[in-house]
Amino acid sequence: MVFLSPWLVGMLGLWLIPTVLSLYFAFTDYTGAIWPPHWVGLANFANMVNGTDPDFFTAVGVTVWWVCLSVPFGLAVGLGLALLLNWGVRGIGIYRTLFFLPSLVPFVGGTLIFLWLFNPQYGLVNDVLGALHLPQPGWFTDPTWAKPGLLLQSAWGIGATIIIFLAGLQGVPDELYEAAALDGAGALGRFWHVTIPLITPTIFFNLVLGFINAFQYFAQAFIVSTSPSSFGGAGEVGGPAGSTLFFSLHIYDEAFQQGNIGYASALAWALVTVVVLLTLLVVRTSGRWVYYGG
Repeated sequence: MVFLSPWLVGMLGLWLIPTVLSLYFAFTDYTGAIWPPHWVGLANFANMVNGTDPDFFTAVGVTVWWVCLSVPFGLAVGLGLALLLNWGVRGIGIYRTLFFLPSLVPFVGGTLIFLWLFNPQYGLVNDVLGALHLPQPGWFTDPTWAKPGLLLQSAWGIGATIIIFLAGLQGVPDELYEAAALDGAGALGRFWHVTIPLITPTIFFNLVLGFINAFQYFAQAFIVSTSPSSFGGAGEVGGPAGSTLFFSLHIYDEAFQQGNIGYASALAWALVTVVVLLTLLVVRTSGRWVYYGG
């Protein structure tokens, strides 16, 4: 128990107790002040949809956009790079290491790098686009390009997804590829009828993880939106013009900027409920397309 105590104290102090308290605060008007919170029942949940919170539907729309695009994008890029890294060429271990290294960079450091790369005044990306006589977007300072910029930036930390896909690809027996080739299947046919069915458990695993992480997307959007415009950011939480106001950022803003701890707790539990229900839906439907062999 002595050796377990650091973990136990952390779990109780940083997870279990705050989780229980937030569930209680979700039904109160707690503002973080010393005096006891007052019970308001379901009022906080009603305020989400009755127009009291003008940013609620903006946050929902931004988050849905992100989930619908970032999850397929991450799966496609991760699988594509894993297929390239699965080739048995000389020095492939070096390439695998290089592709995985960016995912070891902390979110803050990686996001600051992309703030510099996408800076509309002196960023390297716009310099290259200008040299090619292509449009130079405002990126994180432009409401139209802020989310696409974050989507491109998300590929920076895709190393873990690549490794998981690579493990799945290496588990596909070579005999099946040989048999498919003898039956006349080309490269595309072998990929679609052999590779994809046999790595569906891996696709399912990455899908669930990507799905959950997308709903909780916070750090990168927070750094990008709160950085000053001279540094390439929007200078406001969820900026510019609410284009990066993800649901998690809205929770942060309500709790720590506006001081509405009770309402922010209700938002957090609404998010948890949606994530759990949709994850269960994905798990329940996985039996129709996930092939475990046997």
